[in-house]
Amino acid sequence: MNKAVILGTGSCLPERVVTNADLEKMVDTTDEWITSRTGISSRHIAGENEQNYQLATKAARRALAVTGIDAQELDLIIVATISSHMIMPSTACFVQAELGAVNAFAYDINAACAGFTYGLDLASNYIQNRPDMKILLIGAETLSARVNWEDRNTCVLFGDGAGAVVLSGSKDGRGVFGSSLHADGKLWNLLCMDSPESLNPELRHDAWQGTHIRMSGSDIFKHAVRMMEDSVTGLLRKHDLSIADIGLMIPHQANIRILSNLRDRLGVPEEKVFINLGKRGNTSAASIPIALDEAHRQGRLVRGDIVLLCTFGGGLTWGSLLLRW
Repeated sequence: MNKAVILGTGSCLPERVVTNADLEKMVDTTDEWITSRTGISSRHIAGENEQNYQLATKAARRALAVTGIDAQELDLIIVATISSHMIMPSTACFVQAELGAVNAFAYDINAACAGFTYGLDLASNYIQNRPDMKILLIGAETLSARVNWEDRNTCVLFGDGAGAVVLSGSKDGRGVFGSSLHADGKLWNLLCMDSPESLNPELRHDAWQGTHIRMSGSDIFKHAVRMMEDSVTGLLRKHDLSIADIGLMIPHQANIRILSNLRDRLGVPEEKVFINLGKRGNTSAASIPIALDEAHRQGRLVRGDIVLLCTFGGGLTWGSLLLRW
């Protein structure tokens, strides 16, 4: 049976690095407060000529360069993002134009921080039906444009960046072989962001607070750990696997307390969990593909090993995915 195999990875981070010391000058916080609660010491923040689609395109070019595949060979481009350059057209269409991927159709998906994992499952299903497809999947965010820089509870968390993978079909046993994806829209208000205020006065609502991220941190912590744990354990059980069978776990890089609790509850050895949160912050849909690229380049991904991805984001959306590298 054909499976979707990752042929190459790439990532792109903005040049500017904002440290906790920098944030101390901008908002009522301290390096100790941020580090102890989040595990984050610095994050990359986009500047001139680093729009969402520009970061995405650079990550895509790096992933394509690894594979030797020309952009014109691509059949599909999917971008997972909650901070698109424009509402219309999609970031994926901007990337398609930048790459010259004239034979690819393109669209964005929005599943917040779970977007890349949702997209990987989506790409896998395309490839199972058409194994010769070549798909570019990107997670890209410029969250610095979507945070309230006066709210110390959120602005310290997020960073900008993009990560990309190129996928196609293979029958050699490698690739995506399982996923467990979930959503609960009843809990939307725990982590959300308003659209621009309606130009139709009949559609305006009193709860509108601006186009920035709002989060109930303590509630998100409680739900994130439990929901990811349930998703992972259920997926492993379905495939008759245990944590001992996992070569590397790459979780969404949200908060060190969430990651530490999840690791302890799953019983994953520290050396089997890839964490780059400290220098990247939470990059939402870009989090896992950036980590995947860095793990690949550091030699942490071994051919034939089982890789576990797990994620959680606004929606609420969450899930896990298994692939053989």
